[in-house]
Amino acid sequence: MLHIFISGGPVMYPLLACSIIVMTVIIERIIFWIGMDKKRNKALVDEVLDLCRTGSWETIRVKTKGSKDYIIRILVSGILHRDFSMAKAMESAATEEIKGMQKYMAVIDTMITVAPLLGIFGTVIGIILSFEMLGTAGIEHPQAVTAGIAQALITTAAGLGIAILSVFPFNYFNSRIEKAALDIEKYATSLEIVYEKLSNNGEHKGAKNEG
Repeated sequence: MLHIFISGGPVMYPLLACSIIVMTVIIERIIFWIGMDKKRNKALVDEVLDLCRTGSWETIRVKTKGSKDYIIRILVSGILHRDFSMAKAMESAATEEIKGMQKYMAVIDTMITVAPLLGIFGTVIGIILSFEMLGTAGIEHPQAVTAGIAQALITTAAGLGIAILSVFPFNYFNSRIEKAALDIEKYATSLEIVYEKLSNNGEHKGAKNEG
């Protein structure tokens, strides 16, 4: 591997940096999503919605205290601002949660684009060196150009390899973000419907008592 790396020429060093960066980000995002899965508490989310139907706000506060489930944090944000703008409060909280999920995704996206370009750059340099060697040694010594051709092929392969191996986790992380956004929308909408129904029932009872 060391021989192949050296044969690839100077462009292999930025390619190595790209591979280290993208691998670090991928590992960090894997750990992040494993942590997010462990923090999820679907039973508590359903319980919060049930408690909202009866307007048990204090019970919700006690039960959700210290919860690290992102859905619960968003719902609690809406509940705390229910007298002002529940929807906007949840939207703001959801934006912060999604922002955390998208962290470093731009880095992977950049590496997917940059690595093949660096590979092509190395290819061009290798071909230039090959022609220079060919001009110096003459066509009767083709073995003189093998170093330049090897450099061209190695950098291309390295750049494409980094990009290909980065696409799979990149798409996976994006699918997780999309799924999380859909879950947030589903539960936030459920809370809005429950609260609207509770408010309408309260107004209906108040009007009935006045009558």
